[in-house]
Amino acid sequence: MRRSSFLITPFFYLISYFLFLTSSCSNAPKKQGGKLKILATTGMVGDAAKNLLGQLAEVEVLMGPGVDPHLYKASQGDMVKLSDADIIIYSGHHLEGKMTDIFEKMGKTKPVLPLSEYISEKKLLKSADGNGTIDPHLWMDIKTWSQGIAGIADTLKGLFPNDTALIGNNYRTYSDDLLKTDKEVGELIATIPMESRVLITSHDAFRYYGLAYNIEVKGLQGISTVSEYGLQDVSNMVNFIVSRNIKAVFIETSVSEKSLQAVIEGCNSKGHKIKIGGTLFSDAMGANGTPEGTYKGMILHNTKLIVNALR
Repeated sequence: MRRSSFLITPFFYLISYFLFLTSSCSNAPKKQGGKLKILATTGMVGDAAKNLLGQLAEVEVLMGPGVDPHLYKASQGDMVKLSDADIIIYSGHHLEGKMTDIFEKMGKTKPVLPLSEYISEKKLLKSADGNGTIDPHLWMDIKTWSQGIAGIADTLKGLFPNDTALIGNNYRTYSDDLLKTDKEVGELIATIPMESRVLITSHDAFRYYGLAYNIEVKGLQGISTVSEYGLQDVSNMVNFIVSRNIKAVFIETSVSEKSLQAVIEGCNSKGHKIKIGGTLFSDAMGANGTPEGTYKGMILHNTKLIVNALR
């Protein structure tokens, strides 16, 4: 299993955490109403924490709807939240790239757990640009993301030793629901004719999705929105769309649609009419209280939009 070079392993955090508790009662984690405070970086991570812990902890998500984690910089208020949290759970593999130093610092005094680094190395995809960077968008493949959730569940059992049975039951319920969703997604994508299964988005966030559900994917930008796109990238995408007679492209809630508007204009100039198939949730979920505000709902929303636009 791959680990970040700058962070201690989750197992070490677990051992260190218990040593921390037993060595200094005065420094024991504070509780709000008897509950530990969990801070998750993204909605997808927060959804896992909430489903695993239920009423055992207060789970807060740092990056809300429409927020791009690739570009996210922690504010002073965020630093207070990070400091006050008893446990921090983040996605990992540099998705939250600008927060690397913060995680390293916080990891010296509390458990800081990277969900995606519980996923086996053989499941990881590298950036298509050949620089060896790991694609961090692992939640796009439900089965692969579930492997990370299983690892977090095991670690949380150690951090909540009196509630291992409850966390185990919560994990099984959550996991079973996600596996059903995974099957539903596969069945929906299968209704798109093979020649039409091409998903084009602003940045390359859907490669795991494409591999899992047998659909070709292309992003104008790379795996991180930090990367820039140029005129040649737009021209290449336009030529690809025209040659393949692609019906629709998709914008993302956390990425500017400016880049794809240039692609659409280029297609129009070549006499190929193409539409925006809808807005997908890529690096952030929807608003709380909506179906898209859950991990399951986010994936299903995306899939139904893709199917309706491409079928």
